[in-house]
Amino acid sequence: MTDDRSFTHLDEHGQPRMVDVGDKPVTRRTAVAEGFIRMAPETLAAIVAGDTPKGNVLVIARLAGIMGAKRTPDLIPLCHSIPLTSVEVDVKPDDSLPGLRVLAIVTVDAKTGVEMEALTAVSCALLTVYDMCKARDRGMEMGGVRLLRKEGGRSGVWRASTEG
Repeated sequence: MTDDRSFTHLDEHGQPRMVDVGDKPVTRRTAVAEGFIRMAPETLAAIVAGDTPKGNVLVIARLAGIMGAKRTPDLIPLCHSIPLTSVEVDVKPDDSLPGLRVLAIVTVDAKTGVEMEALTAVSCALLTVYDMCKARDRGMEMGGVRLLRKEGGRSGVWRASTEG
């Protein structure tokens, strides 16, 4: 048996295992994650103007984030496959970076949470922006990928110490 401070993905011998969630109740669970990508002001201007040869960066990054959330168990070895009920990904320009900010909100009715799906959504959206714009700006920098909030399950609500 493990306590809240232990690594639940390791068995008593320190070997990896998928956590058994069979006895947990199904509850509504939501996770919110964020991240950003910094870029040259000219790159951001081209994205906002729709002047990129690979298409609409904001729309394609949003789709990549949604697809990433759906494929999370294929990417993270010990992550449960769960039936997502909602995935929202918002990609917005931020002149103060300069760059884009990504926010993902993922919801499920399941026996385990969706933190990994929200974090994967953000990461995939950011990587897609990089891929679409790398010919123009190879110096882009991704960062700040983190969980902002999770709700549901035994532990209830958790919020990052500084949200936003």
